[in-house]
Amino acid sequence: MSTYSDRARAILPGGVNSPVRAWNGVGGEPVPIASAHGSRITDADGREMIDLVASWGPAMLGHAHPEVVAAVQAAATRGLSFGATTEAEVELAELIRERYAPAERVRLVSTGTEATMTAIRLARAATGRDVIVKFAGCYHGHSDALLVAAGSGLATAGVPDSAGVTRGAAADTLVLPYGDEPALTDAFAEHGARIAAVITEAAPCNMGVVRPPEGFNRLISTLCRNEGAVMILDEVLTGFRAGPAGWWGVERDHDLAAGVDPWTPDLVTFGKVIGGGLPVAALGGRRDLMERLAPLGPVYQAGTLSGNPVAVAAGLATMRLLTPEVHDRVAATADALVTGVSGALAERGIAHAVGRAGTLFSIFLGLDDAPVTFEEVSRQDTAAFARMFHAVRREGVALPPSAYEAWFVSAAHTAADVDHVIATVAAWADSERT
Repeated sequence: MSTYSDRARAILPGGVNSPVRAWNGVGGEPVPIASAHGSRITDADGREMIDLVASWGPAMLGHAHPEVVAAVQAAATRGLSFGATTEAEVELAELIRERYAPAERVRLVSTGTEATMTAIRLARAATGRDVIVKFAGCYHGHSDALLVAAGSGLATAGVPDSAGVTRGAAADTLVLPYGDEPALTDAFAEHGARIAAVITEAAPCNMGVVRPPEGFNRLISTLCRNEGAVMILDEVLTGFRAGPAGWWGVERDHDLAAGVDPWTPDLVTFGKVIGGGLPVAALGGRRDLMERLAPLGPVYQAGTLSGNPVAVAAGLATMRLLTPEVHDRVAATADALVTGVSGALAERGIAHAVGRAGTLFSIFLGLDDAPVTFEEVSRQDTAAFARMFHAVRREGVALPPSAYEAWFVSAAHTAADVDHVIATVAAWADSERT
């Protein structure tokens, strides 16, 4: 693949169109992917592997699901783009609202970055305030104000901020340790009158998967409501994947079972699953906030390809196929894989911790307890992860190429797939002991 790599680096910065694809976190040369079906991907060398990346989340049903492919093909024959509203856009938005009650109104966009950027603008317009609170290690796309102590690809590269982000753009972003209730309460006590919004991943998945501390999301919601700020819940990764109604739905169900009124976000962002593998994202939330968007209100947002008919067809087909039975199957597969991998590591004396939020999870090598803060996550053994990544890949298992990313399973993964992954991890762990 040296020829490919040389060609790629000669035309694409770093040889890639998104940083984590460069394998900087694990070393080595990435081999391009030629095709993917079900639970498997096939690279340009013809090697088939069990895929635990799932296009970073969208492939909830598995790759190239025949009904999703048929829907895309049918939509393409009707036209690739109109620059005008279609009935399918309305149907997808209605389906999102049906499954995620806080999304009273929905605006479709093309990327998660666009959704979070719009949410920030909307919150500032609605409150007349400037300050945004975010948490270290949470990643909300690459808009300037949010590239401050971000996770994901930046964490992999060891870069806390991005060059090209001006002091002015970052000056109104207040960064707090994730899960630190006193720090959040103190921030509101000191800056409450200036805080427009708190943005948080529903369950952080960009510094590895971190389960939110009990009551932390509720505290954000309560403080925002009491202080006149907006709670922006980023469900780009967790939406309709962590559970049928995203991570918010997981916490809602827990609250209802405990006899507690559920908390709700003011704005929520979606991506990944709602596009079924094609570029669709969305911003949803309270009607009074969402109707401040143009053309009804003064907050401008636009996009020629927003709600693209081919992309919407993929998202709509995927969402319709995500029945309760499918969600249960994905959850059971995640259970089996987490239990098996963790058990194999423990039996061989490999220190590790599991971070999990619904069906998303991460294996943190070198840690004894599941981390919460980015500082804790950063203590993991990334060199050991790189060794595991390459060892299991040689045996036909494709892990995310970074210790700071989530592992994803799909409805297409079989019991045999799970057994093979566990066996390859066990074999690597055996080699670590010799």
